[in-house]
Amino acid sequence: MKQDTIQLEFANTFVGSATSPSGRVVIGQQPDGMAPYHLLFSALGSCFYATFLSVANKKRLQFTRANIVINGVKRDAVPATLQEVVMDFTIVGGTDEDGLRQSAELGAKYCSIHETISQVADVKLNVTFVRE
Repeated sequence: MKQDTIQLEFANTFVGSATSPSGRVVIGQQPDGMAPYHLLFSALGSCFYATFLSVANKKRLQFTRANIVINGVKRDAVPATLQEVVMDFTIVGGTDEDGLRQSAELGAKYCSIHETISQVADVKLNVTFVRE
């Protein structure tokens, strides 16, 4: 079992920060403060991309850069868990679109955060290619 730890510190309002062994993020109602679902979507996107990149690198696939936009809809019921999440993944300058699309699908399948969120929400992945 792999253990990881972050530390959260808050004022007596919704102003705080999260510190990990590798960095710090500001949270809440302050300049550049991230909201809870923004943090969740950031975790999803970064986990997905790291997993995609690992697969694409093993296949020696080439591309210039990528962009991920994540949108979510919460249920009306309390607690308002996610109902749907849409990940729009754009790959720029890819040389093997079929291989990169398969790598993206595997990135979603093996990303632990994607799998966790998919237990409560329908998570959709759209892959688009842009030529340079």
